[in-house]
This record gives sequence, structure tokens and C-alpha cells, in this order.
Amino acid sequence: MPATNILANMFVTLYNTEARRKGECLVLPTSKLATDVLKTLQHHNYIGEFEHVDDRKGGKFKIQLLAKITKCGAITPRFKVKKGDYAKWEQQYLPSYSRGMLIVTTNQGVMSHHDAAKSGLGGLLIGFVY
Repeated sequence: MPATNILANMFVTLYNTEARRKGECLVLPTSKLATDVLKTLQHHNYIGEFEHVDDRKGGKFKIQLLAKITKCGAITPRFKVKKGDYAKWEQQYLPSYSRGMLIVTTNQGVMSHHDAAKSGLGGLLIGFVY
């Protein structure tokens, strides 16, 4: 049976593996959007190195965990957010103003809401992590 939401599956797998205090997790299947989200998480030091393994069945990610994720999840439906409205969504999904990040897809690519606000970009909310 195909996965209906690859991002939600990836975030649930990351959260459950972190809760079990494992050092590495395996996420399948993969997508280009999931790769971009993992690059964003890696850039902000929530995960370590990750590797894409092509098994000709949808692919897998081997992700090294750093024990820095307390909670993460996909945001569905993907809400539109304007460049000045990030504070409203931070209150809804993050525990405090200075902790965590929203993951936003913009016309410049996938990035954190901090980077999108600096660049003056709006976009679609796809996930959160803290």
C-alpha cells in the first residue's frame, strides 16, 4: 500500500526513534520534498548526516540522530502564510517564541520560517520541529 503522506510518515518516524533514544533511523519511502526538509533540519542541527539509499522500491533515508528533537510533525493542510504572519503560526505550533522552527516551502525552496522572514518571503507551512 503506498504512503499517503510521505512527510508525515518521515516526521512520525523521526519523533518515535528520538523518543526511543536510538542513534539512527530508517525512513521510507522518499521524495524530493523530504530531501529538502532533511537538508533544512540538518542545516539547523536537528539531525546529523543522512544518506539516500536507492532500493528501486521508492528509496530509503538513513538518518543519524543527534537527540535534539523534542517534537516534530507535518502541518496538514498546508496553510498559506504571508511574510509578516509567522508570529501567529509560531504561537500555534511552537512552545515559545525563541524555541523551534516552522518549515516553509517558498518559491526559493524549502527553508525555516526564520530564513523566510529575513528574506521577506511567504509560502506554505509544511512542518514544525522543536
